[in-house]
Amino acid sequence: MLQPTNGCLQHNGSVDQPSSSSTVNGSANGDAQEPSDSCNIKGRSSQEIVRLIGQHLKLIGLNQTAEVLMQESGCRLEHPAATQFRHHVMDGEWHKVSADLNELQALVGNSCQYFSDMKFLICEQKYLEYLEDGKVLDALHVLRNELTPLQHNIDKVHILSSYMMCSGRDELMKRANWEGKGHKSRTLLMDMIQQFLPPHIMLPPKRLHMLLTQAVELQRKQCLFHNTTFDDSIETVSLLTDHKCSLEQIPCETVQILTEHCDEVWFCRFSPNGKKLATGSKDASIIIYDVDPETLTVEQSITLDGHSYGVSYLSWSPDGELLMACGPEDCPDLWVWNVNTGVLRLKLSHSSDDSLTACSWHKDGQKFVCGGIRGQFYQCDLEGSVLDSWEGVRVNCLWCRSDGKTVLAADTRQRIRSYNFDELSDQNLIQEDHPIMSFTVNKTDRLALLNVVSQGVHLWDLQDKCLVRKFQGVTQGHFSIHSCFGGVNHDFIASGSEDNKVYLWHIKHELPIATLTGHTRAVTCVSWNPVYHQMLASVSDDCTVRIWGPAAKYRKQKSNKSDINSDSGSPSKHM
Repeated sequence: MLQPTNGCLQHNGSVDQPSSSSTVNGSANGDAQEPSDSCNIKGRSSQEIVRLIGQHLKLIGLNQTAEVLMQESGCRLEHPAATQFRHHVMDGEWHKVSADLNELQALVGNSCQYFSDMKFLICEQKYLEYLEDGKVLDALHVLRNELTPLQHNIDKVHILSSYMMCSGRDELMKRANWEGKGHKSRTLLMDMIQQFLPPHIMLPPKRLHMLLTQAVELQRKQCLFHNTTFDDSIETVSLLTDHKCSLEQIPCETVQILTEHCDEVWFCRFSPNGKKLATGSKDASIIIYDVDPETLTVEQSITLDGHSYGVSYLSWSPDGELLMACGPEDCPDLWVWNVNTGVLRLKLSHSSDDSLTACSWHKDGQKFVCGGIRGQFYQCDLEGSVLDSWEGVRVNCLWCRSDGKTVLAADTRQRIRSYNFDELSDQNLIQEDHPIMSFTVNKTDRLALLNVVSQGVHLWDLQDKCLVRKFQGVTQGHFSIHSCFGGVNHDFIASGSEDNKVYLWHIKHELPIATLTGHTRAVTCVSWNPVYHQMLASVSDDCTVRIWGPAAKYRKQKSNKSDINSDSGSPSKHM
């Protein structure tokens, strides 16, 4: 079909709200039709419901049923002038359409300011149909004497004029992104025109379907436990009941308990494609697990040893092939491993006085940043060469933003600052009253999740530089605890806690929706699978890794015996 010609319409007839006080097709109550005295149905809302049902009946081909409904109710589906206009457009009687449009303009008066848009769309359709039929002179007449005098969307007129050079119908349809002459393109034309007319003259296209879709989407967005991809179609849901998900559908049940580490486990992180899980421990090892997306379980793949200080932080490269590891406070080294081969790609040890405890990859995977609380802050390439450095910044945690230039750093002054190595500029984004032990950023690059000493988990808006929410429940002392965003749309927050529990929140609510028990010592890190959204991992000073999933009825079972012992852990629900 035709592409938007005025900058307001989108494909298939959806329309943006105009910026002026007037609105399109009844988006303001003042445009709605007053209850008709001739209508047997009393009350505006009841009359409008009848009209919506009548429109939908016609849409699905029940034309006679729609006529009976309109006759019995005494309601009018649309104004007779609009009906006449529609018939003439669908029949391609363009000489009559112009007169119909003038009649509609006189009927509507000044309440609609978009008749130039409608005229342009009609002339565009007529022009393209003439071209398709090979009536070049007629098309040229429309271009010169109807489209051009409108002085509307001149750039589009220039594009339309270039179609005169098309060699045939196929090239025209391709270049114009047009369905061709006929019922389909004219229906799409009417869908766009209907957006401009007040609803008491002509209803917006598929209005009942649109309202039902909006209602279903709103219910999903308000559901605390919704964790599946939104389906824009309402054909996959029942309209007879409200949408409601269960706590059992989010990862609240222990699926596996992993005991391969022999000391405290400090960190965990799923790979970007969700197919691997990496865990780092005080026992100086990293263990890579392969993820089974059907059973939501993992299987040990390789073990990477030799981190003499232990592994307290891990960062996957964007392509998931490399894994960067840092140690605790006194560690001057940083390791980069190839997880597919188990080969150490790089060991960075710039100075024995360094403390490299934080790291992050740039989005191109060719550079990374690292630093620590002793004042080191480096930007390096894959060979370990220091490309840039920022002196005197005592770093607790780092994050590379999606623009490929900016690095966020939580420092020992209880703040997060933004650093641009290319421009050598920095600015303050977040200021807390207590030390920031760790933070992470969501996939929109807009929200930051902070673990703050004695305060717990805070959600900040990086663009507006404001505190959005303080999540309640978690116990946060001076331990380094790493929280995370999770779920299909990052609608969930998860965090470990010094009280041996994992807390889950919906991003819009301060109180936890679930508390997961099972660990016997502090839970230092959690990671939500970025692809298989019903899967969560947690690690603890009790030397174990726990894999959490939905209730058994929402996942496939492993064919072998369960990996869960009698102390499997369970959730408690909060509302």
